[in-house]
Amino acid sequence: MRSFARLITIAAVSASGVAWGAPAPGPGYVAEVVHLDGAIFSGLAEDGDGLLMTNLGDGRLYRWSASAGFAAFGPPLSHGVDVIGDPTGPYDVARYDGGYLVAEGWTPVDHDALPYDHAVLAVDDDRIERVISSDFWNPFRFTAVDGDIYVIDAARNSLEKLTPAGERTSLFTFARIRQQEGALKRLSPTEFSGKQTYESDAVPTGIVAHGARIYVSLFAGFPFLAGAGKIVSIPRSGEALAARVEREGLNAPVDVGFDADGGMLVLEHGTYDQSVGFEPGSGRLISIDGGGSPRLVLGGLTRPVSLAVLDRDRIVVCGLDGTVVFVTKSMAPQQSGEKEAQ
Repeated sequence: MRSFARLITIAAVSASGVAWGAPAPGPGYVAEVVHLDGAIFSGLAEDGDGLLMTNLGDGRLYRWSASAGFAAFGPPLSHGVDVIGDPTGPYDVARYDGGYLVAEGWTPVDHDALPYDHAVLAVDDDRIERVISSDFWNPFRFTAVDGDIYVIDAARNSLEKLTPAGERTSLFTFARIRQQEGALKRLSPTEFSGKQTYESDAVPTGIVAHGARIYVSLFAGFPFLAGAGKIVSIPRSGEALAARVEREGLNAPVDVGFDADGGMLVLEHGTYDQSVGFEPGSGRLISIDGGGSPRLVLGGLTRPVSLAVLDRDRIVVCGLDGTVVFVTKSMAPQQSGEKEAQ
C-alpha cells in the first residue's frame, strides 16, 4: 500500500501566507491536500508510487512523491496565456514507451510559434525527443490504448487517433450543443427572452478508454451554462462511430474516469458567472453509478482540471489553483439519510 504520510491537511495556508481552498469530501470520503505556490496544474498521471503533472505556470513537467514532494524535470516547454486569457502550455502527460508523452497546447499570444506547439511530443528527462505530430489545433488530453494514442482536440471539437509513427486519423467531430430554452434568460434576464435558444461548441476535454468504448467529457463552450455539459462515449472500432450520450446536465465537465468498481467519475470545472468567471469552490468530483443520481465525492474545488484513479480506495484531482487533492474512502460507515449531489 502506498504511503502518503507527508500529505498536508485540508484548509492549510500556502507558503506565501495566503489562504487557499478547503476541498470538502462527500459522505464516506476523507481528503488531504498538497499545494505548490504559483503552480497551474493541468495534466495528471500515476507514476509508480507518485504522480506526474504538467505545470502551465512554468511550462515544466513535475513529479510528486510523499517522500520528496514536488520536483520539476524535463525540458522547458512553451507556456503563457491564450487569446481569452486562460493558461496554455503542456496540458497533459503520461508515461509512454520508456519516456513521456506530452500534449502541448496553443501558441501563447505573446510568443512566437515553435515547432512543438499544438503538438503531441515524446519527451525524456532532459529534452524533447521528437514531435510525434503537430497536426492539431489544441490537443488538450489523450489516452494511449493498444499502441495507438487517442487525442482530444478541444479547438477542432474532435477525437483524433494517432499512431506512434505520427499518422493522424480524425475519428469523430462532436456536434454543437443546443442549450435549453430559458437557459439564457437565467444567465441574463434583461438580455434574453425565455424562448431564445443558443448553440455552443461541444469543447471536448477529458478522455478515458473503458471496455470497448472511449468516453469523452463535453465541457460546452461560452457562456458555459450550468447543466450544459455531457459525457458521451464512442466505440473504439466499428463502421458507425456514433456518440452515445451517457450523462447530461453537468456543469462544465472537464475530465472523466472510472473507479475500480466500474463506476463513472466526473470532474466538473464548476459554474460560471459573467462577472467573476468560474466561481471559486464550485468545482466538484461526482460518482455516477448507472442511471442513478450523482453522489458527491469531493466538493469545494476551484478550477479543477484532471483526475486519476490510483487504486480501489484512492482518487487524486489537480487544478489550476496549484492544489492536488487525494480522496480516500473512509473506514467509517455511511450514515443513513446522507444527501446525494444535487
